[in-house]
Order: sequence, then structure tokens, then C-alpha cells
Amino acid sequence: MNAAKPQRVIKVARSWLGTPYHDQASLRGVGCDCLGLARGVWREVVGPEPFPIPPYSRDWGETVPREVLAEGARRMMLEIAPADVVPGALVLFRMMPRAIAKHVGILTGPDAFLHAYERLGVIEEPLTPSWRRRIAFAFMFPQR
Repeated sequence: MNAAKPQRVIKVARSWLGTPYHDQASLRGVGCDCLGLARGVWREVVGPEPFPIPPYSRDWGETVPREVLAEGARRMMLEIAPADVVPGALVLFRMMPRAIAKHVGILTGPDAFLHAYERLGVIEEPLTPSWRRRIAFAFMFPQR
């Protein structure tokens, strides 16, 4: 499996900028959460989603003690070491130490990423040391 062209992933991801935040949604310009953003980019870069995403609650990461996002990404993406992240990579963040990874972003440059954040919607911001140390897993989108 070869990786999709990073510049294509970044261009598609940036087309979601300004999309309002909405739990469990995945519609560019209408609403998405962080997973919905990744799903939307997947659909445009790779094609149809390979399996349906079941409904999830806001506290799913506190109630399911496994790395659900990482397990799902491993089934369909190319895993890379967090230390080897490059622009175009999908990154999974641990928001608290020892918690499961439950936030998703897409690197748009060596020190920038794009994500959907509650109250802010889809934004691009610096990958600060605080964000960088939270990266728990990283994946590349496959080619179509």
C-alpha cells in the first residue's frame, strides 16, 4: 500500500477550514468533529469509507479502555512512528497522560496542523511543543 500525495491530503484538508464544529458530523461547510474531518478527507482522497462508523458519545474515550481510533486507522492506513510525522499525516492525540488517544488532526506543515475543535470548528494552528508531545499515533492516507 502506497501513501497518498501529502500535498493532495493537505489541499483537501484545508478545504474544510471554517467548517463549524458538530458532534458526529462529516459534511464540509456544514459541520464536523475531528473524526468527521478525517472521514471527509478520506472520502475525497481515497474513496468511500470502508466501514460505517457507529454512533459515539462525547465521553467514549472514558468508557472504552482500548485505542479504538488507532485500531480503526490500522485497518485502513499506513502507520508511521509519531517521531517520523510528516505533512499530510493523520495524527492521534492523547489529551491527557495515560488516557486513550481521542483527538485527530492532519499535519499541514512541519509545525502546523488542522483539526476540528469544539466552539472553533475546523482551524489550522501551530503544532506547539504541547500539541507535539500529545501525538500518540500517526498514519498516512493510502493512495486511491
